[in-house]
Amino acid sequence: MTLDRRTVLRGALVTTGTTLLGATAAPASASAGPMTAPGLLRTNRPRLTHGVQSGEVTAHDAVVWARADRPARMLVDVSHRPDFRGAATVRGPLLTPGTDLTGKTLLRHLPPGRELHYRVRLDDGRAVSAPVGGRLRTAPSSLLPRSRDVSFVWSGDLAGQGWGIDPAHGGYRIFRAMETLDPDFFLCSGDLVYADGPLAETVALPDGRVWRNVLTPEKAKVAETLAEYRGQFRYNLLDENLRRFNARVPMIYQWDDHEVTNNWYPGEILDSPQYTEKRVDVLAARGRRAMLEYTPVRPRSGDRLYRKVSYGPLLDVFVLDMRTYKDANGPGTDPRQRDGVLGRAQLAWLKRELRASRATWKVIAADLPLGLIVPDGTAFEAVAQGDPGTPLGREREIADLLSTLKRHKVRNTVWLTADVHYTAAHHYDPAKAVFQDFDPFWEFVTGPLNAGAFGPNELDATFGPQLKFRKTPPRANTSPAEGFQFFGQVEIDAATRTLTVHLRDIDGASLHSTRLTPHR
Repeated sequence: MTLDRRTVLRGALVTTGTTLLGATAAPASASAGPMTAPGLLRTNRPRLTHGVQSGEVTAHDAVVWARADRPARMLVDVSHRPDFRGAATVRGPLLTPGTDLTGKTLLRHLPPGRELHYRVRLDDGRAVSAPVGGRLRTAPSSLLPRSRDVSFVWSGDLAGQGWGIDPAHGGYRIFRAMETLDPDFFLCSGDLVYADGPLAETVALPDGRVWRNVLTPEKAKVAETLAEYRGQFRYNLLDENLRRFNARVPMIYQWDDHEVTNNWYPGEILDSPQYTEKRVDVLAARGRRAMLEYTPVRPRSGDRLYRKVSYGPLLDVFVLDMRTYKDANGPGTDPRQRDGVLGRAQLAWLKRELRASRATWKVIAADLPLGLIVPDGTAFEAVAQGDPGTPLGREREIADLLSTLKRHKVRNTVWLTADVHYTAAHHYDPAKAVFQDFDPFWEFVTGPLNAGAFGPNELDATFGPQLKFRKTPPRANTSPAEGFQFFGQVEIDAATRTLTVHLRDIDGASLHSTRLTPHR
């Protein structure tokens, strides 16, 4: 089957969310602009600087990301074939310094349930770059009588606590293990960068070895300017494991705190001497802009980050934003509080979309855990606050959600998160909870990708979480060299509709598995 303009409409996404449609498709081998003499073409062609990425893949749509070394037009060739015979060319945006030469192209009207190959080229009006290729699989169609198995991986926390890219220790080698599983997509559960985590050139390891970080100017201090936040994302893309993974596995991305600064909340004023800009709202705006420029997030109305990504009849992923609408970290003991982590608009959206979902499984991607106590000094950073009694503070917002799901018989929800830098499986049992107005569900925790390992955290009994598995490091801030880095894998069987969660180590070995049967 040949892709043409009937199956792939041209679309250009820039960080403002502008969409351009309507041009005609061109052969993949054709020039999209005036060419220079052959000698100049070979020596002065534009270049893609940090590989390619795709994301937000559904049955019919996908976003492709790239960055140029100079102003240039982004062109995306799409084909069913790896040799790109019969490919369609999608004319993307002009990449300019206004977005740090990054850009996204929206591919529309893709065929469902197919593996597609894409490659990005750059046209600066004088020459066209060499292509850089990638691959994605579109979601199965909900209209077809038979689906196919679905598999994805998830984790979070990259280059934290002083552990950056060390080529001698394999770089970000966990991405090799995830790629080997050939997942349909990667769910990033936040902290894709550590904008508040400067790196030293060397770090001594407990066994006498030395960790040697690749360094860039932006990683020498905490990020404050837009240029410094952009540099955080460019740093991670220096790693060849991550670039190769990005080219083969689409991403669903959500942010957490370290994309801006540790444990931040709107309105916060910093007292850290590391920062000359103390207003977190200013820092968050810069960090958010850099994040939208450097990740394959599809812009939505108002740049809203919470969203549902449908991946066929078996799976809907509900991507939460537990940072933008957060209240100040405190004791969490208000018996009348109505929000504090999701906000009223997002909570209403989540209830509505979960009730409307017809997917067998509803994965709730949370950038903060529900039952784990996450201290922030004497205050609390996440939902739980250590009081095992009735819901108080932010817990009341989650109690409202859980009771609504029970009342409307919304079944087969699974919560996935990272944040705490170890891996665990929790079963929430109303029979063992103080607050009991909810149906049982599971929460799975994993990470980090390449950061200091910590834990364990204590569980708060309000919602009755039962610890079923946990793997933690021997000491706080254990380095990636010691192997305590984790990711999770979800597999959904199309025939039985069962969902299996594997918690895996840095090399991909399964440490624990849970098989869930859907409620009919």
